[in-house]
Amino acid sequence: MAFQPIIDWKYQVICGYEALVRGPEGQGAGWVFQHVNEENKYYFDQACRVKAIETASKLGCNTYLNINFLPNAVYNPETCIKATIEAADLYGFDLTKLVFEVTEGEQIPDKDHLNRIFRSYAKRGFKTAIDDYGSGYATLDWLVELQPHILKLDMALVRNIENNPDNQFIIEQTIVQCERQGTLVLAEGVETKAELECLLGLGIRYYQGYYFARPELERLITTAELNGMK
Repeated sequence: MAFQPIIDWKYQVICGYEALVRGPEGQGAGWVFQHVNEENKYYFDQACRVKAIETASKLGCNTYLNINFLPNAVYNPETCIKATIEAADLYGFDLTKLVFEVTEGEQIPDKDHLNRIFRSYAKRGFKTAIDDYGSGYATLDWLVELQPHILKLDMALVRNIENNPDNQFIIEQTIVQCERQGTLVLAEGVETKAELECLLGLGIRYYQGYYFARPELERLITTAELNGMK
């Protein structure tokens, strides 16, 4: 597992880490997902959750931990969460610090199924997040119906945002809806100071991206190390 920090700009601290799967020799997620199919998808999803919790715990993570999950691998939310709970108990990780993100690239034909997963996880005290908002399946009606705790703006919306009034308008309207329903907005894929300054002007508090730090393999970057935070 590699870990990329999530920044709370208001308090200038790392408030969480996203756990990102890597291959046995450090290969990226793209390489890993080439080896995932219908037959091993459930096992892969379960193994990633357990490995993320195990590694984060051993590294001393005491912030939120964002874990990507495959909705189509979750046949029954209550049954599929058992291994996650057991891993948290085994490694002493606070269950209320877990955030489950709908993983990028996953095709989700059944909104009701994802809604059941979100509701089930929320009842157990887990946070939920929609990843890559603004690209793919995730649209305003999904945001309203699913009521996630966190909405992560896709890097396609963020890239060169300072020069893109249309994307600025989309983000502004998204923020209005998120504030109305109590969903936090996080901009991911931030790579430049100009992007950050524009997003700050739009009112976004939480960030993730190369401007702050790249993912580190089995290592948690500290707030003091973040040279990009000014």
